[in-house]
Amino acid sequence: MISMTGVPSICPTILYRDAKAAIRTLTDAFGFTEVTVYEGEGGEVLHAELASGDGVVMLGSKGRAGVFARAMGDAGPAGVYVVVEDVDAHHARAVEHGVEILMAPTDQDYGSRDYMARDAEGNIWSFGTYAPGAGG
Repeated sequence: MISMTGVPSICPTILYRDAKAAIRTLTDAFGFTEVTVYEGEGGEVLHAELASGDGVVMLGSKGRAGVFARAMGDAGPAGVYVVVEDVDAHHARAVEHGVEILMAPTDQDYGSRDYMARDAEGNIWSFGTYAPGAGG
């Protein structure tokens, strides 16, 4: 379902042992834009939203109270696909920041060019030109 209001209708949500380090990786290495970060009194990330294009990923610190935090427990890793315009430049930026690359930029049979990386806590991030619902 595509949102007609410009607000993302699906937002992956990932909990991290070190959410602040995850935010740095996502912004510095992957080019996400920090939208908001709410921290608790102890410095844990209660809720953060990072944007890429018209999509948003939400994240927070593991080990907090609440239904979602308990349900997620030690869940993970997650996989997220992000559409980018220049796969090679995006890949170069990730490499420059020391991100573990699982697959270098590759032309796919279905018309996309993409690469795959793993963040410090094992989540898999794929970046490419394939736009779901747009026919490739």
